[in-house]
Amino acid sequence: MEIKEFYDYNKEIAKFKAAYALVEWDMRTKMPPKAAMDRSEVAGKLARTMFDMGTSPKMAAFVEYFNRPKVNEKLSEIDRRNVYLVTKEYRRISAIPPDKFEKFTIACSKGENVWQEAKAESNFSKFKPYLEEIVGYLKEFVEYYGYEENKYDALLEDYEPSMTTKDLNKIIAGLKAELVPFIKDLNSKGKAPDTSILSGNFDKSSQEKLSREVLDAMGYDFKGGRIDETVHPFTIGMGFGDVRITTNYHLDDMTSALFSTMHEGGHALYEQGVSEAYKWMPIYSGASMGIHESQSRTWENLVGRSQPFWNFFFPKLCDIFPQFKNVSSDEFYRAINLTKPSLIRIESDEVTYNLHIMVRFEIEEALINDRIKVADLPDVWNEKMKAYLGIDVPDDAHGVLQDVHWSGGQLGYFPSYMLGNLYASQFFFTAKKEIPNLDSEIANGNLKVLREWQREKIHKFGALYDPKDLLIKVTGEPLNHKFFMNYVREKFSKIYF
Repeated sequence: MEIKEFYDYNKEIAKFKAAYALVEWDMRTKMPPKAAMDRSEVAGKLARTMFDMGTSPKMAAFVEYFNRPKVNEKLSEIDRRNVYLVTKEYRRISAIPPDKFEKFTIACSKGENVWQEAKAESNFSKFKPYLEEIVGYLKEFVEYYGYEENKYDALLEDYEPSMTTKDLNKIIAGLKAELVPFIKDLNSKGKAPDTSILSGNFDKSSQEKLSREVLDAMGYDFKGGRIDETVHPFTIGMGFGDVRITTNYHLDDMTSALFSTMHEGGHALYEQGVSEAYKWMPIYSGASMGIHESQSRTWENLVGRSQPFWNFFFPKLCDIFPQFKNVSSDEFYRAINLTKPSLIRIESDEVTYNLHIMVRFEIEEALINDRIKVADLPDVWNEKMKAYLGIDVPDDAHGVLQDVHWSGGQLGYFPSYMLGNLYASQFFFTAKKEIPNLDSEIANGNLKVLREWQREKIHKFGALYDPKDLLIKVTGEPLNHKFFMNYVREKFSKIYF
């Protein structure tokens, strides 16, 4: 048995994944409403085909042979990593009965369409039965996967390899102990910036132009992707040379689309930066969702909400929206860095964002461990938002229905956002050490110097390393929330005090 046979077979699976991604992109962007239910069947069929190929006797033979010690030790580092990733995936999905996996995929596809309707109507009861079905399948899958301490660990593994609930609770405890008092100091003692300058009417076509301008500055390759509009922004890759971005435009707030575009652009730069030599291989992806989020949060916040960036980009903003010509870049910088407890996660500020993730993590962990039920979610959500952020939730659309993830069965994903913030700060600290003039480069419009650093240190490796190993390889130490706290303290103390 040759390693080429292994790669050829996995390439066929990768082609189906690309087709599935195209269907998913279409369902979220261009698909007419009447096609939703039938398209869900198509998605289910593609998913079932990938499932069958991934658990076939042929795959079992590959897994058995290439994990033989004498065979495995002769493989290259890249071959060994690909075999490891395929073996891990094989053992997880082969534990699930094929018919249940197909039904789960169909349930998620239908659930996402109903979620959009329910959100538009602010009606959780409409979405509730679909979410109950999805969560029911996930609870079954947890038992098939197996776990040691906490059922939630079995779901975390899909998004953040080797991370556990125990690890997360430890990270959250340390972060929360410093973050909550700092937020209280900002809101009670600090002087909040004036945000009235951000109000206005911003036509969609101009916002689209702004989004393309900022992506071009970041170094996004439009010949290998495109940008479209959707309900909940996302980035999706369909293989080498096709990484697509979406955003969402609000006519009364141009910053929402701008920063979601930069966020998704950060994801896309990662996908576009993976070594072409890994094309069609299992490692042709990110190291984890947390590492992926670190790249998107870097561009959205550490760059996009920084003073050096607006020294460069503010004239471009004024060209597109002349109403800002009467405002200074410093006033604009301060306005986009208001920190204030808010309802919507994707529009929250850098300081309070992690509290949104803590709410979701606690809810998911309790849900999977049967301490709460799907029917309890609106009330539990509202209680936790009050406890963590001190705000009242007016309706389901601004509360429990605001995120798309649960409708797609992505329980276990949310912690990646918080981890992404922490990874991002640690990576960026290292980047500034290794590129001492990084701030001036950004202020001069040379954003690609950062992109090239990311590409060389992070992007090109794809999934060659586990996130913990990659972080140490790049920064020289394990994850430490101090980098994030030092960053927000320095930045927001200057703005508020």
